[in-house]
Amino acid sequence: MDVISLKLDEGMLKQIDGIVKTHHYGTRTEFIRSSIREKMTQLEKDTLIKQIMSLKGSVKTTTSNKELRSIREKVSEELLKEYHLK
Repeated sequence: MDVISLKLDEGMLKQIDGIVKTHHYGTRTEFIRSSIREKMTQLEKDTLIKQIMSLKGSVKTTTSNKELRSIREKVSEELLKEYHLK
């Protein structure tokens, strides 16, 4: 595991210490790692949702692709609901 150095102002450190204590994190480092993981996961979800939404309604042809368009829209709606974005 690599080590990084991070400078934070005193106010933020006090907030982190409060969270560590209140939410039973072992250390500041544990909290910071958890926060970074959560942020990375959220960014991945956001990217996936943007990609899926770009497919929604992208088929503009007539009846032959009507079913495909309907399926894409349903999947998009279900994913939006699943990730609580709608």
